[in-house]
Amino acid sequence: MSSTHFGFESVDEREKARRVRGVFDSVAPRYDLMNDLMSMGLHRAWKAYTVLVANVRPGDRVLDIAGGTGDLALAFAKKVGPTGAVVHTDINEAMLRTGRDRLLDAGVALPTLVCDAEKLPFADGSFDLVSVAFGLRNMTHKDAALSEMNRVLKPGGKLLVLEFSKVAKPLEKAYDWYSFKILPQLGRLVAGDSASYKYLAESIRVHPGQEELKALMKKVGFGHVDYHNLTGGVVALHVGIKC
Repeated sequence: MSSTHFGFESVDEREKARRVRGVFDSVAPRYDLMNDLMSMGLHRAWKAYTVLVANVRPGDRVLDIAGGTGDLALAFAKKVGPTGAVVHTDINEAMLRTGRDRLLDAGVALPTLVCDAEKLPFADGSFDLVSVAFGLRNMTHKDAALSEMNRVLKPGGKLLVLEFSKVAKPLEKAYDWYSFKILPQLGRLVAGDSASYKYLAESIRVHPGQEELKALMKKVGFGHVDYHNLTGGVVALHVGIKC
């Protein structure tokens, strides 16, 4: 029986997927509001930068993994236009339903699919761009998921991984205080759930840092990998190009 991280806990691999699903079932209704509060609105700037780096063009095919409430999917849909396609996916049905409703409210209907990033139901070389924002750290087998993302990209295609990362050393103490003291309290007050936000803070600490994730992306087959630190390394945008 293999074990893996669930925050700071060690759990059976099969148990992790169920518990992660429980976290996001719980936070889905207030997810966008909590993102604004937790990041003081910065998550919008991080995602806007991701869209800028993506540089998608009309007619491109885009796969948004762990797309949640649809921020990136909506932005990409505006860029690819009617000749392109954006597929909005998430393993969590509650998050995906929230995102689909939000997209429809914005007048955008996209293919929306519940799927596991470790077993993507798409043919090889199907997409020009694959994006995953704040979802990779919740995946049990990150190498398998990244390998699948590589597989479904066209040669020369681009993977964008936007994720919490290793913060710059001078910020560590303040960041830890905020993450473990303030964040769970915000979760309790706004979403009625402190435990899920405690898990989210812990999951950031056990996720690979900038250089580790770069090495992992290269290991699964990306020819060129670089990363951009945002807000002092609180978040990093990793960019991988498929050979």
